[in-house]
This record gives sequence, structure tokens and C-alpha cells, in this order.
Amino acid sequence: MAEEIKHHCGVFGIMGAPEAARMTYLGLYALQHRGQESAGIVSTDGKFMYEHKGLGLVADVFGSPDIFDKLPGDAAIGHNRYSTTGSTLFVNTQPFLIKWHRGYIAAAHNGNLVNAQRLREQMEREGTIFRTTTDSEVVLHLIARSRRKTVPEMIADALGRVKGAFSMVFLTPEMLIGVKDPHSFRPLVLGRKGSAWVLASETCAFDIIGAEFVRCVKPGEMVVIHRGGGVESFFPWGETPPGGGAACIFEFIYFSRPDSVVFGAPVEKIRRQLGIQLAREHPADADIVIAVPDSSNTAALGYSQESGIPFELGLIRNHYIGRTFIQPTQEIREFGARLKYNPVRWILAGKRVVVVDDSIVRGTTSRQLVRLIREAGAKEVHFRVASPKIVAPCFYGIDTPTREELIAANMTVDEICDFIGADSLGYLSLEGLLSIEGLPDVGYCTACFGTDYPVPPEDDFDKTKMER
Repeated sequence: MAEEIKHHCGVFGIMGAPEAARMTYLGLYALQHRGQESAGIVSTDGKFMYEHKGLGLVADVFGSPDIFDKLPGDAAIGHNRYSTTGSTLFVNTQPFLIKWHRGYIAAAHNGNLVNAQRLREQMEREGTIFRTTTDSEVVLHLIARSRRKTVPEMIADALGRVKGAFSMVFLTPEMLIGVKDPHSFRPLVLGRKGSAWVLASETCAFDIIGAEFVRCVKPGEMVVIHRGGGVESFFPWGETPPGGGAACIFEFIYFSRPDSVVFGAPVEKIRRQLGIQLAREHPADADIVIAVPDSSNTAALGYSQESGIPFELGLIRNHYIGRTFIQPTQEIREFGARLKYNPVRWILAGKRVVVVDDSIVRGTTSRQLVRLIREAGAKEVHFRVASPKIVAPCFYGIDTPTREELIAANMTVDEICDFIGADSLGYLSLEGLLSIEGLPDVGYCTACFGTDYPVPPEDDFDKTKMER
């Protein structure tokens, strides 16, 4: 295991667009950062439904133009996956498409359900057969069991029985449906392209297809887009009061693309404010500020802006290397930072350097980076983190390590500073994080920083538990 917090999933849906599958492909391309293990698209022409999916990146799964000839229709949904429940197997790739007593339905899920294991075991005792090892399939079985009259009502009935995080899109030949859990853990946005309606995890997926951002889907809201253009909005579990949600704060810190809007605010704007607040809380006597690219670039710019210390490109990232967390052994892992980052020696040599990163998880990569920067000739290295200390795992769709693996859960700040080899270390405070200018008042989940879990997990979480 390596340093990075692992990404979760991206979802996309469109209704009323010619070549909907190609539009979905482009949307998934923009959302590639949210999941790199598999990708898939399900389309419909209003009568039949068609699917194509596979393991790998979007460009690999949909590498042949002929694939889109087999995905006809004016409506489609798509999914990029990072596995937070269920291993990286073809059978677990989404969207899931099933034929049931109401015809066809497909589903794509971003999030994690904390009571899925209990529900699955109960249904298996009653004779239900599961094909995958994901929590998402549990939702489809619950929908099929529902006694409600309409598909939206059946989906609401099913999701009313699950606990945890879900931003989901559903597709039938007649309608596209987007729905968020009442806590609003994961983002979901609504857009429009001409007469077509679009749903996506982030607005960057709208930009690539020329769609207009309309608004964020609200906590606990179900948006039903009918064939023909009619749009309805429901709150099956009642409206969440303002500020009563539990949006994942890491969408602003790390996950979402800086050019996106999530939870009602531009990510770049919030991320820059993180750096400004970090500079106020932890100033440094230094010559230059550098970022750990790419997710920390904007926070480092904010730190530079507030401190008056010049921002420089001191580390260059190799974008063509696989993620370091997939490396299997400690010996190979030691090369992770060198494979991914290279110091710009003439910028760093003889300088007192502030390094801004978005988080420290295990400390392994931070330690390697400090070593690289010192080897490039830096006189001092002051490490600054644009988030509070991560001391607890996430159960809502982020594959964080266990508490035992989280360095901040087991060491003091001074001990971490010694471990990574920095001259000083400063974390953004939780109070500072939640008070930054422009942060929407939606309510946030900060459980990974040591606060209470909004929805306590029912099971000892293990993403492969349903495979045993």
C-alpha cells in the first residue's frame, strides 16, 4: 500500500441526445480521475438497452470506434470505477444492466453502503442469487423486490432501506433518474445540452460536451428525466435542512478536478482558500513555495499568495506512470516517488523550500519527497498540509487505510515531522478548514479527521468481505 488516498467512482447520464453513448464516453473521459479500474456504458433507443464495459481506462475499454455502433440510442449512462466494495473483477464493472418483470433497468453507483453485507446475507437466506460482489447489486435486488407502483417509487423504496453514501444514476428505456442520499456524501450535478438533460459527478463532464451547468442535485433528491424532456424532482425521504448534510470535504481538498463545481462551489476557488488559510496558520521563513503536483497546485498558489513567498515549479510529475499504490512490495514502493516526481534542481538548490501537499496518509511518499528535494540541494524543507490530520478510515466510498496504517493516528506532529525528515511540519486545522471563505454551508463529513461518523457502519468494513 502506498501514500495516496484512493479515488472512488464517477457517474454520468444523458437523456435526449443523438449519439448519447459517444457523449457519455466523453463525459467519462473527463471523469477518468475518479476511477481507473474499469469503465462502462449502457444505452437505450427507447425499446432495447445495450451495454459495453471492461477493465481498464476509458480510452482502452472504448478504443474501437465500432463499439459505438453497438450502443445506439438517445439516452445512456456510464461509470468509471475504483473498487471500494468488491475487487477489480470484470463481473463487478458497472453500469449493471438487468432484465426484470418491468423490462430493463441499468444502474451506476458512486459511494459505499455500510449495511450492504447484512442486507445481502438476509436476501441470500431468502433465496436471492447474487452475481457480483459489490454493494451496488444489493440496490438492484431491493428494487426488484419492491411492491411500489412506479420505477421511481421502487428505487426510492429500495434506497430507503440502505445506509451510507450513494449518488446514483438509473436508466430505463423511458427515463433517466439521478438520486443522492440525504447526507449528500458524494457530488451529483444536473446540466443541459440543448434539449438534452445531463447528470454527472462533476461539472467538468459538462464542459467537455458543451453542456450548461444548471445546478447541484440536492441532498436526498431524486431527479426523474422522462423521454421527451419532462423533468420532475422528488424528496422521497424529506428535504434535508440547510447545512444538515455530510458532504465529503475531500472532494474540495483532493478528489474533484479544480475546474469543476461540486456542492455548490468552484473547486479551484475553495482549494486556493485552503492554501491561504494554511499560510495564516503555519507561516514559514522560506525562499520559495512548491506544490506536490497536481492536486496540490492550487493550494500552493494560495499559500504563496498569502505569504508573499514566490511560487515555483519545483517538482515535475510524470503523468504516464501507474499509480504508486498498486506496487506490491516495499522494495518497489521505495521507487514510487522517483517514478512519479522529479525535482527541478536549479530551482531548489540552495533554497529554503515550503512544500504544500493536500494530505499525509502513511507518510511514505512524503518522506521520499523530502529526501528528493534535499538531494536536489534544498537548504531547508518545510512541509505544509492543506488538510487536517487523517486519523480514521472512511466508510463512504473512499478506500482509506485502516487506523493502524494512518501515520497521524499513531504519531504526534513532531514525530511525523521527524519521520518524513522535514525541518518543520504544519497541518491545516479543522476549524480553519470549515471556516474558509466561500465554503458552501451544506454540512460536511469530517469523520476521517476524528469526528463522529454521520452514519456508523454496521459491519467491520472490508471491501472483499462479500467475496468470502
